[in-house]
Amino acid sequence: MPISFDPADALGSDWRSARWLGRIDLGAGPSPVLVVDGIAYDMARVAPTVAELVAGGSFDHAQGEEIGALDAIGLSVDGLPRLLSPIDLQCVKAAGVTFAVSAMERVIEERARGDAGAAAEVRSRLEGRIGGSMRAVVPGSPEAAALKQALIDEQLWSQYLEVAIGPDAEIFTKAPVLATVGWGADVGIRSDSTWNNPEPEVVLLAGPDGRAVGATLGNDVNLRDFEGRSALLLGKAKDNNASCSLGAFVRLFDADFTMDDVRQAEITLRIEGIDGYALDGASSMNQISRDPEELLRQALSEHQYPDGLVLFLGTLFAPTQDRDVPGQGFTHKVGDTVAIETPRLGRLVNTVSTSKAAPPWRFGLTALIRNLAGRGLLA
Repeated sequence: MPISFDPADALGSDWRSARWLGRIDLGAGPSPVLVVDGIAYDMARVAPTVAELVAGGSFDHAQGEEIGALDAIGLSVDGLPRLLSPIDLQCVKAAGVTFAVSAMERVIEERARGDAGAAAEVRSRLEGRIGGSMRAVVPGSPEAAALKQALIDEQLWSQYLEVAIGPDAEIFTKAPVLATVGWGADVGIRSDSTWNNPEPEVVLLAGPDGRAVGATLGNDVNLRDFEGRSALLLGKAKDNNASCSLGAFVRLFDADFTMDDVRQAEITLRIEGIDGYALDGASSMNQISRDPEELLRQALSEHQYPDGLVLFLGTLFAPTQDRDVPGQGFTHKVGDTVAIETPRLGRLVNTVSTSKAAPPWRFGLTALIRNLAGRGLLA
């Protein structure tokens, strides 16, 4: 049975007054869509991809073809018309260790060698040393350099603390182009991972000029055991089938929704398992160590993105609560429902599967080009 889409739930209470950008398959293939005043417009004849629409920058819905009221067209995840991930040709980037708590958790993963059972002891020692001071340190500042030396002296320094308080942010590629999944889809964890968690984040969408045009929610699915064993396993920990999800639509910046709303976003997360387990968490963007625009600047400082990019901004959420065995902490189970929410961006809901069991990624660049050409959308 198709999973139905409710804009009031997925986009928040003020969704009708906002402008949204995303993708819908009406039957012929993916089309960029603008939603203005609650009405969806097919923009494929204006620009065949979201990337090209963003590069154009006008977002003039009047040039598109009206589809109808978003809450009345019967969108679903596995039927038609189908709701897709809101991006297409953009490179998918992520900033890691952007909060003090996440920095400490990465050090814990490293010191515990991916063993959840050993993490509690490392966590207690590290928090006793730097738990309060790191939150007040500006990355790259003289105070940060002094803290680094103190931690080196205590044999507590780590490569993760370097990117947390040093001058250079951690920026990595999260997923291939067209590989993200959207609202209501399964998210995948490696079948051989035994310690993992969701990462609820705000995600910026930027054009080829590097200017952020909007934001959405994201889940940067994380394998703590793999990355904890070695930072060189980051690729295996982060880039797997269905391991990157994005909100239903990107909310475009305007007079009523700005970067300051991103900076002040309060993100909540709830995990519900089919075993009756429930976990609530939160992430406050006002505690981020580096400003979102600074993270975007660093992502663009030595690279060009002619089709634009999205950038995950990191998370404060790092679950330590035990799920089954005392001292073993939290890890996902297949069938978990993950709901990430903030009032101005709505609610992103996904169900946890394994990367092997999740629907395989088959619609790549070749398929997209063929589809657009067959529809007469390529000049």
